[in-house]
Amino acid sequence: MSQQPSPIRLLRRPAVETIVGLKRSALYKMVADGRFPKPISLSDGKNPPVAWLEHEVMAFVEQRIARRDLAGPQ
Repeated sequence: MSQQPSPIRLLRRPAVETIVGLKRSALYKMVADGRFPKPISLSDGKNPPVAWLEHEVMAFVEQRIARRDLAGPQ
């Protein structure tokens, strides 16, 4: 039996903010610094709506958890 590929899910900014606990300005600063995944433009034009790939956001969170666990007790 073959495994079905996971569907690609897109998360809008409010959902990303809730998941990672950061606000808009912090998210976009981290994107600019290369420390957070880049959003995907959902349309053409000036200031189009954007979304993030769910698996990339979750990978970011998992990396933070792994970093915390490697640091040991505080």
